[in-house]
Amino acid sequence: MNILMMTNTFSPHVGGVARSIQSFADGFRKKGHRVLVVAPEYEQMPEIEKNVIRIPAIKNFNRSDFSVMIPIPGFLTSAIENFKPDIVHTHHPFLIGNTALRVAHIHKIPLVFTHHTMYEQYTHYSPIDSISLKRFVIDLSTRYANLCDYVFAPSESIASILINRKVETPIDVIPTGVHIEQFNKGSGAGFRMAMNIPEDAFVVGHVGRLALEKNLQFLSEAIAAFLKTEGRAHFLVVGGGPYRKTMQDLFFRKGIPHLAKRLHFTGSIDFPLLASAYKAMDVFAFASKSETQGMVLTEAMAAGIPVVALDAPGVRDIVVDQCNGMLLQSENAEIFASILAGVSRCSKDKMQEYRQDAEKTARMFSMEHSMEKTLNRYQILLGNELSYRHDEFNTWIAELRLVKTDWDVLKGMFSAAGTAFFTDYPKIEKLDDL
Repeated sequence: MNILMMTNTFSPHVGGVARSIQSFADGFRKKGHRVLVVAPEYEQMPEIEKNVIRIPAIKNFNRSDFSVMIPIPGFLTSAIENFKPDIVHTHHPFLIGNTALRVAHIHKIPLVFTHHTMYEQYTHYSPIDSISLKRFVIDLSTRYANLCDYVFAPSESIASILINRKVETPIDVIPTGVHIEQFNKGSGAGFRMAMNIPEDAFVVGHVGRLALEKNLQFLSEAIAAFLKTEGRAHFLVVGGGPYRKTMQDLFFRKGIPHLAKRLHFTGSIDFPLLASAYKAMDVFAFASKSETQGMVLTEAMAAGIPVVALDAPGVRDIVVDQCNGMLLQSENAEIFASILAGVSRCSKDKMQEYRQDAEKTARMFSMEHSMEKTLNRYQILLGNELSYRHDEFNTWIAELRLVKTDWDVLKGMFSAAGTAFFTDYPKIEKLDDL
């Protein structure tokens, strides 16, 4: 099978969507399928890549670590024709998503869309954030989903949300799988030593992009409250982003004793160090409410680390309260801190139970299972007769032209989600530029 993957974010960008696409692409190739990835250029990307087409892009848009693609050059058309795709799988509804829609329409092949991101959670990057803007973004992504032949939701809770939003295209729940074996190989003791974390410290860990939509203000408040009560506790943060300095400033303002020795930021890291970072943790803390799945939760559990998290879509599908961790219904920093304190005082037997349940949960989200389910859906689509929505397609394109007359409406918003849409590059004049 020839699978065309089209995405607005890809390696070397470190993020859940980029890692998901890379994992699926690698897995499909190992099973004998051909995969071509169309993605934007990034700084420090490999000079030579196989089976990847890079589209010219604006680097570090809006001082972020994302790239924003400029109108598609003509060479993409011939490259896709030579590849002869059987199916198009798009990972964003905007920008490259429009190109994916056109490719599937022209070649009369199925279009699958994975709804990775709750885009309305990113409207704070727009200068005119409002309820109306959130509704507009929801409507736009919903209508795009209804132009596709199939939609993948990373979790049951997100599938329910999409159905409530009137997505009528068939939906399957296919999470981004976790490579269980990768997380069994890490050295927690070695990572602690490298980070100057005492062997007997109780380590609260967090992995992710450090940005406002991840609810890091609340998380930092809760961790700070916990560190004040637990002298042997340390906080290990893996990831980079614009919110790092804000987090550091908050801890300094709290006046936590010996802060410099108890607060550890690694920046963005990948395997094999990432597995060791998870293994260095005793508990994983998570407060984001904008996730569709929360890959880092399954990764932590694959390493045998229980999770303390706020209840939210994409999180409640993984964290089972009092089983593989704790799921808090209330966004209260003091309660969150007290839960962490309770975990830190657990007996060795109880902690072992949490770890075993976490590992059991991770096995339910194995990469092999997710790949098999995806390939089965591809095969079913290839055997079905497609209904081509010419009128809907033309209406979508026409409305995008109208929206693009005002670039400032959503400037910066989708760059933060790795799905930049409205930016300051030249106005698109032709359908071929989409």
